[in-house]
Amino acid sequence: MVPFVLRDDSAVLLIHVSALATHTRDMQSHPRVSLMVMAEPTPAVPPQALPRVTLQAEVRMLPREGSDYEPAKAAYLARFPDAAVTFELADFSLVELAPTSARLVAGFGRAHALVGEALQRWLRG
Repeated sequence: MVPFVLRDDSAVLLIHVSALATHTRDMQSHPRVSLMVMAEPTPAVPPQALPRVTLQAEVRMLPREGSDYEPAKAAYLARFPDAAVTFELADFSLVELAPTSARLVAGFGRAHALVGEALQRWLRG
């Protein structure tokens, strides 16, 4: 589980992760990931009927000295201002996840594959 920000200028997700976490080392070794985002559980909806999307994405670590870092940091902090303290820690990194495909489940019997422009439109919409 990791908080994410969808950048305004693209269909790229940003996450902020610690080098101490196994998943961070996995991303560095294998830059293809899967991320599931789902609706909040409610007593009225069975867990298997919750709307959700599973994204397949390419990873790009953002170096602190790179030109993309400060705008990405600003976008992340705009959504998660309490995360400012973690930006002071040397082991945390910003990571871009560029989705390549998705499986959208909108409820029972309502599943869709998204790729290419359809995926980009859905992420921006």
